[in-house]
Amino acid sequence: MFMSRECVAEDRSAGRQMVMTKKRIVIVGAGFGGMAVVKSLNHAGADVTVIDRTNHHLFQPLLYQVATAALSPADIASAIRALLRRQKNVTVTMGEVSGVDLENNWVRVLNGPHLPFDYLVLATGASYSFFGKDYWAADAPVLKTLADALAIRERLLGAFEWAESHAAVHETRRALTFIIVGGGPTGVELAGTIAELSRSTLARDFRHIDPASARIILFEAGSRLLSAFPEHLSRYAQSALEGLGVEVRTGTAVDEIDSEGLATKAERIESTNIFWCAGTTARPAAEWLGASAALNGAVQVGGDCSIPDHPNIFAIGDVSSFDVGGGATLPGLAPVAKQQGAYVGRLLRRRIEGRPKPDPFRYRDFGTMAVIGRSRAVADFGWLRLTGFSAWLTWSLVHLMLLVDFRSRLMVYVNWSWAWFTYGRGARLVTRVVERPLPRNARQPRGTRSGDDRI
Repeated sequence: MFMSRECVAEDRSAGRQMVMTKKRIVIVGAGFGGMAVVKSLNHAGADVTVIDRTNHHLFQPLLYQVATAALSPADIASAIRALLRRQKNVTVTMGEVSGVDLENNWVRVLNGPHLPFDYLVLATGASYSFFGKDYWAADAPVLKTLADALAIRERLLGAFEWAESHAAVHETRRALTFIIVGGGPTGVELAGTIAELSRSTLARDFRHIDPASARIILFEAGSRLLSAFPEHLSRYAQSALEGLGVEVRTGTAVDEIDSEGLATKAERIESTNIFWCAGTTARPAAEWLGASAALNGAVQVGGDCSIPDHPNIFAIGDVSSFDVGGGATLPGLAPVAKQQGAYVGRLLRRRIEGRPKPDPFRYRDFGTMAVIGRSRAVADFGWLRLTGFSAWLTWSLVHLMLLVDFRSRLMVYVNWSWAWFTYGRGARLVTRVVERPLPRNARQPRGTRSGDDRI
C-alpha cells in the first residue's frame, strides 16, 4: 500500500506545528495526456503516481515508421523513469489497472498492490475496434503499440524474404499482396509507406522477385479518404497514393477476413498480409466507474474533464468524450490529449493550493496533418491548407519538435535525412523465422517441406 507523506510546517507566531497531508494523485497512462498532467504538477504539493502497462512513453504518430522499417523503436519511445527522473514528487509504476474502487478511492492493479488516491486521472487511450468481429484480429494485426509495430515489420519484411526463397516453387502473389483496412491518417500513411518500401527501398535488393510488383490495396468504407479533412485534400491524398501504385477502394466495406484473404460484397482477394486501421474503441474506464459512455465506450466528461458526480476523477484523451456542442465531440488526436492533460494538471494544482479553479476547458485547434509518402502530405490549419512538399516539410518539422527528448529528435532527423537522400531504411531486421504465408490447408509441392534444403 502506498502511504501518503506528511509535511510539517511550523507556525512561528503561534509557536505551534501544523500537519498537512499531501494529496495523492494517481495518473493511469503515460501517453500524451498522462505525461502532460505530470509535467503540469512539477513542484506541486502532491505525491504523484504514474502507472502504465509499459515502461515507456510512445510517440504514436510515428509508429507506422517503425512498422515499415524507417525508424527503430528507441527512436520514438523513451523510458518513463528517465523522462521524469528530475521530478521528485513523481513515482512511476509499471502495471496493468483492472478497475477502480470508488468507495475506498483505490485503483486496482493486476498482481500488484492497490493504489490509493485523492485525485485520479484516467488517460488510458483507445484500442482498435473490429465492429463486433473480434475474431478478425487473428488475421489482421493492428498498429497501436511497439509490439504491434515490430510484429507488422516482421510480417512485412518476412513476406518479401519468403517470396524470394520460394519463388521457384510457389505462387508468390498472395505473399506480396498487402491490404490495409481503414482510410484514416494511419491507413493512408501505412499504405503510402509500404508502397515506397516496395518500389524504392527494396527494388534492387532481390534476385528472384520484383518487389515493385507488390500489390497494395487500401479499403475505406466511407465515400473518401481522410474524412476529417476538407474534400480537396482527400482527393489529393487519393491521387498521391494512386501515383505510388496503391489501389484505393472507397465506399467498400469489408465483409470477411480470414487467414487466406479478405472478402467484400464485390470480390475476394487472396492475401496473407492484412493490416487493420479502421475504427477505435476506448479502454474500459467507463466500466470501471459505472459511468455514462459514448458509442465508442469513451467516458462522458464535464467542462473541466471530470466525471459527473465524481469531481475528483478525470478522464482525458481518447478515453474521454468531451461535448463541444451541436452533438459533436473532440477528436481522438494527440493535441487534444496534451491540452486536456495540461488543463487538468493546472486545475489540480489550483485545488491543492486553494486557488479558484480555471474556466472550463477549451480546445485550441492548431490544425491536422497526414503524410502520404516521400515529399507528399496534406495539412489543414483552417486558415491555410497545404499539399505536397510544403505540407510534408511542415509535417516533418512539427513532428520533430513534438518528440519528447533531444536524442529522439536527433536520431529521427538523421534517419529521415538518410532516407530522403538514399531511399534507404536502417531498421530492416527480421529476427524470427519467416513462416510460410500460405493458407492453413494448403499443400506444398513435393520436396518443399519447411526447412528442406532442396528449395
